[in-house]
Amino acid sequence: MLRLFLILPLSFALAAGCSRDRTAPTRGPASARNVLLITIDTLRADRVGAYGYAAARTPTLDGLARAGTRFDAAYATAPITLTSHASVMTGRYPPGHGARHNGMRVDPAAPTIADTLARHGFATAAFVAAFPLDRRFGLVKGFQTYGDHMPRGDDGRPANERPGRAVADDAIAWLQQHRQERFFLWVHFFEPHAPYGGAFERTRPIGARYDEEIAEADRQAGRVVDALGDARGTTLIVAAADHGEAFGEHGEISHSVFTYDITLRVPLIVAGAGATAGRVVSDAVSLVDVAPTIVARAGAGPFDADGIDLWPALTGSGPARALYAESFAPLLDFGWSPLRTLREGRWKYIASPKPELYDLERDPGEMDNVIATAPAQASELARRVEAMSPAALAPSNIAAIDRDTRARLQALGYTSGRATSARDRPDPKDRKALAARLAEVASGELQGATLERALRDILRQDPNNPQAHVRLGYVLVAQGKCREAVPEFEAAIAEHLPSVDAHLGLAGCAAAARQTDAAVRTLRAAAAIEPDNPVVVANLGILLSDTGRPADALPLLERAMSLDPDLHQARFSLAIAFARLGRRAEATREAEELLRRLPADAPQRPEVARLLAAVRP
Repeated sequence: MLRLFLILPLSFALAAGCSRDRTAPTRGPASARNVLLITIDTLRADRVGAYGYAAARTPTLDGLARAGTRFDAAYATAPITLTSHASVMTGRYPPGHGARHNGMRVDPAAPTIADTLARHGFATAAFVAAFPLDRRFGLVKGFQTYGDHMPRGDDGRPANERPGRAVADDAIAWLQQHRQERFFLWVHFFEPHAPYGGAFERTRPIGARYDEEIAEADRQAGRVVDALGDARGTTLIVAAADHGEAFGEHGEISHSVFTYDITLRVPLIVAGAGATAGRVVSDAVSLVDVAPTIVARAGAGPFDADGIDLWPALTGSGPARALYAESFAPLLDFGWSPLRTLREGRWKYIASPKPELYDLERDPGEMDNVIATAPAQASELARRVEAMSPAALAPSNIAAIDRDTRARLQALGYTSGRATSARDRPDPKDRKALAARLAEVASGELQGATLERALRDILRQDPNNPQAHVRLGYVLVAQGKCREAVPEFEAAIAEHLPSVDAHLGLAGCAAAARQTDAAVRTLRAAAAIEPDNPVVVANLGILLSDTGRPADALPLLERAMSLDPDLHQARFSLAIAFARLGRRAEATREAEELLRRLPADAPQRPEVARLLAAVRP
């Protein structure tokens, strides 16, 4: 059972340095002994009670708004989880922190809240709920504790998210151990991100399920706030979302492609440590303002950031300024043009092949593009956008994304492709119907034959989309149609964006057809693209071991274990390879270690126990 070829069925989804206008932080009295930062993923501001939603079940956020200050016009820097959170933590716009999409890495030279407060004696901890914020992407900097452990399945593969209750439990346990120290605690909840509820709930309206997920995130955030106990009075609490969700508005089903306010406007609430109770600030602010505000209130400034300390706005008014936002997901995921946005006063400009200009005072819904009637305003904003962020990314800006990372991001609705040039790319507006179909596939709402039809429809419209070919290939494999899947994998490999996901699928089909040499060649090609991919290395080792070449398999399986010690199938094959070579002690060691790592109820345990009994000296 465990020796099956390790081609894991992947949920491939298909969403799914700049010139800074430096503003010196306003120095006010340091008043926060502690800081609690709460971020809730994919939470629209207009689904929170304090922002006017009558059906909301958000008593924690509403209570913080009553006790503190609510920013009515707060905006994310990107409708993307990692990019937005990187701006929260560094106070920099995406060109300044470098993580332009999920799967990229935050510039290690960028200062962070955690790094700054740790140097000033704060105990620092983060507990996050989803893989896009995994420590490998750089937000771990400055955190003495970084809780990003995801639950693992029986095969040892980690999940891509974890329940908010688990996040809150970890955070509360940490608070109990550090309540006598000054602390900075960040907790992140992922419930409002799609998919919503289990498969059996998909017949219920998606809006109702979304509200329930928001209510659960709010409930768990409330547990953490309550756990502050006596420290509540001296703790600055900042609550925000990273981006919203479109639900079909402006032709977008989810988020990440477009930069309209429906996905950029977020709740932002500051409470405690002297924040004015019940105040509502209507001035436009950005999530880049969170870091300088926290650092200043903790007495740990100055802080080099694009944002400003918001404290004057909590007690009076803040300066008028331009706010930047972007999405490079269209470029990196689908090969379309990126979108870059500058908001100043009543105007919002979106740079794209067919640029847009909106008068937000007259048209807050961004429905009437007035670029033809205000060319001077558009030209000035276009010049400033280009100065802040060119439309192309240099190859050095894109970190290598291994297959496992990409697959886990895809399972959450992100693709993280590899194209970098924006020249002559399609305008995402001209791909709205296709983008909506891609997002529908990424949402997890489609299954079986319906999913297959959707993928074939996407490929009729966009026949060179390698991610659609890969996903369709895996859908066909799941139906036992490897012969039909092979051309899909081959098409993906032949396309502009290379994909070891396709190599793995193609190798799996070859192995199933007992075409061992072809499978080995395909896996070696995948290893040339991603030499440090543990699943590629493990698959090659498992295939060699199971076809009578344990000596060739051994170094590959040992390397796979060094890359990912919890890859259970690979460890089982490593034990088998040692046994076949007569190295019983090493086989025993690996089998014992596998039993230690497997969950108590894992169905593989009896087979591992039988192996152990057979090889134990």
